[in-house]
Amino acid sequence: MRYNNFSSYLKKKYGEKVWKISLHAGFSCPNLDGTLSDTGCIYCNNKAFNIQAGTNSQSLDEQIRSSIQRLRKTRRINKFIAYFQTYTNTYAPVATLKKTYDTVLQYPEIVALSIGTRPDCVDLEKLDLIEGYTDTMDVWLEYGLQSIHNRTLKKINRGHTYEDFLKAVRLTKGRNISICVHVIAGLLGENGDDFLETIQAVVDLDIDGIKFHPLHVLKNTVLEQMYYGNQITLLKAEEYAEVICDALEILPEHVVIQRLTADADEHFLVAPEWCKKQNKMKVVDMINEKLETRKTKQGYHYDD
Repeated sequence: MRYNNFSSYLKKKYGEKVWKISLHAGFSCPNLDGTLSDTGCIYCNNKAFNIQAGTNSQSLDEQIRSSIQRLRKTRRINKFIAYFQTYTNTYAPVATLKKTYDTVLQYPEIVALSIGTRPDCVDLEKLDLIEGYTDTMDVWLEYGLQSIHNRTLKKINRGHTYEDFLKAVRLTKGRNISICVHVIAGLLGENGDDFLETIQAVVDLDIDGIKFHPLHVLKNTVLEQMYYGNQITLLKAEEYAEVICDALEILPEHVVIQRLTADADEHFLVAPEWCKKQNKMKVVDMINEKLETRKTKQGYHYDD
């Protein structure tokens, strides 16, 4: 393996395979509820990643219990990460957050808590609460950065700045909380150098994990309208694999690669074709093959 993939990291840490359970806790987002915007990021359609998004079909407890039962039966998994994935999972009063996060404590099978959020939606009080869970389990905070370039963040209607991200990281550092950063390759107006500037900035902050995403078009988004209006150009699979290899080579070996590429259900995906779920492993294989051809690996060009 030429990169520090999350599955191997978890197996080494916990002694067996660990599975992330994606959860929808009913939170919203300041970029959707009118606080910052009512349209969200131009690519946003959370239903493409979690079918529970925007519905109340299952309680949080039911989501956890049914997922554990299913994965035990079908995959023989016995340890889990509770991943609060959908929307912004620190966007509520602290009392509400505590009640929500406390739900996972009922399940001894859950060895870690992972919370997906925006960098402009944390503060000291919320971080104090989240740090409290590190007494009983590992905790990850997943910050959606996407790009360090404010011009890009404005184009995608992200609603926060790079400076907001830097503040969130500063407030989180020094606690027993692992930081994972989400970045997107192929954003509007960006080239490979722009993306690698984002990666280098993340490297300089000494974060713990990273998730790579390609820009892809989902139904019922602003980006879909732009795509059909011929206003955007999407990366080809080959181009994406190249820039991800470039990124891996400058990431230090200890950074955990939680996601190498993203995919979407074909019912939601508009383009590109290679981002369909059934094509995900082809992209992963392509990245591995390119690293092998280059005779490089994660950290190959990392400069202490």
